[in-house]
Amino acid sequence: MKIALTALMLVISTSAWSHPHSFIAMKTEFIGDNDRLTGMKMVWTMDEITSADLLYDAGHAKPGDVVWKKLAAQVMANVLGQHYFTEVWQGQNRIKFLNLPKEYNLSRSGNKAVLEFIVPFGEPPTLSQRAYRIQTFDPSYFVDMSYENAQNLSMDETVKAHCQMTLHTPKPADSLKQYALSLDKADAPPEQMDLGQQFAQTVTLACH
Repeated sequence: MKIALTALMLVISTSAWSHPHSFIAMKTEFIGDNDRLTGMKMVWTMDEITSADLLYDAGHAKPGDVVWKKLAAQVMANVLGQHYFTEVWQGQNRIKFLNLPKEYNLSRSGNKAVLEFIVPFGEPPTLSQRAYRIQTFDPSYFVDMSYENAQNLSMDETVKAHCQMTLHTPKPADSLKQYALSLDKADAPPEQMDLGQQFAQTVTLACH
């Protein structure tokens, strides 16, 4: 996976020289039904430079116009091609997602593009006596995908009744940071290095 989010972003500043080149601020709500974890509602806010081409193409279209729907479909297709850039694990078992989100939407917030979608779990696991760990990241670290703080994470009433949630932000070694900074826009780290994952935050759901 050379530059995982190039197609998603459509435009990246040519003045950026080190990884990451683009930034996505995330919010996630974990949703459940009948004591099962059924999915995640995600909101991704792209930085202004990343958003520029999308907003240019949208022009003055109003929310819900066909232009927004077409752009949303294009962006969502690339997200789906990378399995939502998200991994959910229960022990050694990776939770599988459905290939199509239940809903998705692209909109404008000032000078930023905002993508909203629901990640549906293929076989919703039980919330009883389980622990889940969740990461969202671009493997190449071309794009930084992160939560500003734990307040950007939430649970609906079903999940909240069973689980407690924590957010862990890693502290990569200075040598790793310097390596990422040394990468040119056209460069990509070795795939087996999992560079993006080494910078990825981890959300933990501990359910009783």
